[in-house]
Amino acid sequence: MKVLITGITGFVGSSLARALAAEGAEIFGLARNMANLSRLAGLKATVIEADVTVRESLDGIFDWVDYVIHAAGRLGEAGVPESDFLYLHVDGTNNVLAEIEKLDNPPQILYVSSPGVLGPISGSPADETAVLAPSNAYERSKASAEMLVQVYANAGLPVIITRPEFIYGPRDTHVLGLFQAIQQGRFFYIDHGRHTCHPTYIDDAVDGMLRCMRDGRTGEIYHIAGPDCVTFQELATTIAAAIGVPPPSRSLPRSLAMAGAAGLELATKPLGKKPPLSRDGVAFFSEDRCFSWQKAHQELDYTPQFDLKSGVQETVAWYKKEGLL
Repeated sequence: MKVLITGITGFVGSSLARALAAEGAEIFGLARNMANLSRLAGLKATVIEADVTVRESLDGIFDWVDYVIHAAGRLGEAGVPESDFLYLHVDGTNNVLAEIEKLDNPPQILYVSSPGVLGPISGSPADETAVLAPSNAYERSKASAEMLVQVYANAGLPVIITRPEFIYGPRDTHVLGLFQAIQQGRFFYIDHGRHTCHPTYIDDAVDGMLRCMRDGRTGEIYHIAGPDCVTFQELATTIAAAIGVPPPSRSLPRSLAMAGAAGLELATKPLGKKPPLSRDGVAFFSEDRCFSWQKAHQELDYTPQFDLKSGVQETVAWYKKEGLL
């Protein structure tokens, strides 16, 4: 089995590659920057220099593989123009799918999206039938990309959408800042940490995504998430216990945190620096996001194996081994 992964140098892409290689698959990947292959150390994979936003660089790349996992993307962060997210997530996805569409026998495609396209959730966990309601630039770009993918699927391209939520674990650096802030006593709750998130340990996320790739139905969407959504207070307390430090105790109301984040964004923008707290960050910690993974369970036999405590312990152990905590 030959699998090509766009975004193979990222946390998710490299984790998918390692799992597939362990199963005996022949791994190929696209990388825009060949100087940043650290996450692929020790992995037998053929990496091709190409950029999904440059259509010409993709010519002939998908002809000879059985599966394509389109995982190239950029996570939300302060100061990034919305046009940058749209360029990568929408134009890049269109380039990949348009190239594959030209083939007489196209490979099965897995598009890696995010439940964030549904925006904040109130009430019961949201399933895949919920209406798209993105609330920030990153989510809007992923929602637009999903709509584009559905157009291709409706035209007959064998593409499946997977939405893994809030992935964390060894080799991740995006969520590392949260662990470090808790270790250093800098983390504070917003609205006493009562809002919810839905963490997913990387091994569960990879297992679920690969089940989507192999057994999912063309044109369908599948949420992949951890066993339970938790409050931010539960998340922070669990991280603190695993690190061995006191749990956070300070809290700010959302309105005050938003005002402070706006000021930090304004102050750091002329310096070209990322603010230590952004309005999108405040929104993340002061909104509820909880998702149902029952469709993947019923159709694909997906069941997450790592609860929050075990996943966080594995993550902290790796961070400490690497000298990051």
